[in-house]
Amino acid sequence: MARTWELWGNVIIAGTFALPLGLLAIMLLSRHRARAGHPAPLRASLADVGILIGTAPWIWMILTPAEGFSEVNLVPFTDLADLAGAPWEAVSVQVGGNLLVFAALGALLPVRSRAMSSLGRVAAVAAAFSVLVETLQYVFRLGRLSSVDDVILNATGAVIFALVTRRWWARSNTGADRSTITAS
Repeated sequence: MARTWELWGNVIIAGTFALPLGLLAIMLLSRHRARAGHPAPLRASLADVGILIGTAPWIWMILTPAEGFSEVNLVPFTDLADLAGAPWEAVSVQVGGNLLVFAALGALLPVRSRAMSSLGRVAAVAAAFSVLVETLQYVFRLGRLSSVDDVILNATGAVIFALVTRRWWARSNTGADRSTITAS
């Protein structure tokens, strides 16, 4: 726990201070959008601020320099296979952390936008941002492994969290509520 605080205490503190500022931003942004005639000012404001506050700390952590060599692994599932014999703590940090990186984006993007109300689009957006982050890790020589497995886990996490919020997704153009659609 002490090591976690040493590594990420500044992110935890900033995230804690960001929460009340986020609530204020939601309130002000919602009020502004309502005055401008936005059809769903609170929903859009909650989603926009939630995506930012829920994703920024993870990006900060990912783009923090580490001790090590900058490497690239483009062979899918190699890094995940290497975790097979690792201690459960390492597995949970690696897999769990990567699943959470774009969790807020995945959960709130389809709530925010009808155009993003599909699991495929959520996965594509999360994968695109993940590729960008992995590329930045390598280009800036941050001493981190840039891996296709991270992209896979990031996109998977976004899709999982999109499923959690599915009943609140923005309505389709026809007005049908997406939560009433069932598999046939």
